[in-house]
Amino acid sequence: MDEFDPEAHLQRLWAMAPMMVEGTPHAAKLGMKFVSVALGRATLSLPYNKAAIGDPRTRVIHGGAVTTLLDQACGLAALAGFERITATATLNLSIDYMRAATPGQTIMARAHCYKATRHVAFVRAVAFENENEDEPIAMAQASFMATAMSSGSKSKPKEASS
Repeated sequence: MDEFDPEAHLQRLWAMAPMMVEGTPHAAKLGMKFVSVALGRATLSLPYNKAAIGDPRTRVIHGGAVTTLLDQACGLAALAGFERITATATLNLSIDYMRAATPGQTIMARAHCYKATRHVAFVRAVAFENENEDEPIAMAQASFMATAMSSGSKSKPKEASS
């Protein structure tokens, strides 16, 4: 079995992540953007989009769009937390909404895979605006399952770096 090469893994993630995020139909429809990826971490953005408004009176982005942003960010962080790039499926996604997003502002989502075993990744994420994670719009806790491991792979459990 090949030894895990973090630099090569990161290069592969940077090569595929933009298309993985911006190439999915629902993310493209919302205008979601890839920002960055690191080992066990991902950042995405959701620029303000009038088509995603949930309440025309207040012009606030629909909570479903925020959910989609957090799910995508968590999924990418999970992928970045596994030692091999593999398809993943959301096992569990729990979101605590703390406040409405400010109309006209871009929403950011930062996700961190804090633990990855051979088949499951555990992720936390925050949605915020104005680079201020201390006033979150929503917080997420999620777990993802690797659905297609490489044949013969024996990926060792690994904790994502902080």
